[in-house]
Amino acid sequence: MARRERSPRHAVNQWRRDRAWALHQAGWTGRAIAHALGVTEGAVSQWLKRAREGGPEALCVRIPPGPTPKLTAEQRAQLPTLLAHGAEAYGFLGDVWTTKRVATLIHKEFGIRYHPAHVSRLLRAVGWSPQKPIRRATQRDEAAIERWTTERWPALQAQPKASGGRLCG
Repeated sequence: MARRERSPRHAVNQWRRDRAWALHQAGWTGRAIAHALGVTEGAVSQWLKRAREGGPEALCVRIPPGPTPKLTAEQRAQLPTLLAHGAEAYGFLGDVWTTKRVATLIHKEFGIRYHPAHVSRLLRAVGWSPQKPIRRATQRDEAAIERWTTERWPALQAQPKASGGRLCG
């Protein structure tokens, strides 16, 4: 997976912490700093404590890296090639890659289990998207459906002709 990037909100929060430290150095009180920056006094207190103990560098945003991916970069790179063979090549009925099928493929090929809900993120990361199969009855007769919609349905939609009589009620 790609390294997590900082959002614009992180930049604003970083600016607030740096500004709080600068205002503290200029002699402002914690309450005045909190009011000026629109944050709580507790937040300012924590920032100042962190800066006193670790220096201004301690105020830098540290984005947690998150868990290490189960699939290695090489395995993730192999995934599009495996998917390109088609679902039927792996014993599935129909050539549609659902998240459950991709999770099964990953388990068979790499011995790694993923929840189907997470597989969609993996697929997007490698440039694929999960597919949803169209569910239709096996006895469906397309020709009969077409005949009904072109011949019978218009006849049912035909409006009765006005007879000129009065309606009673």
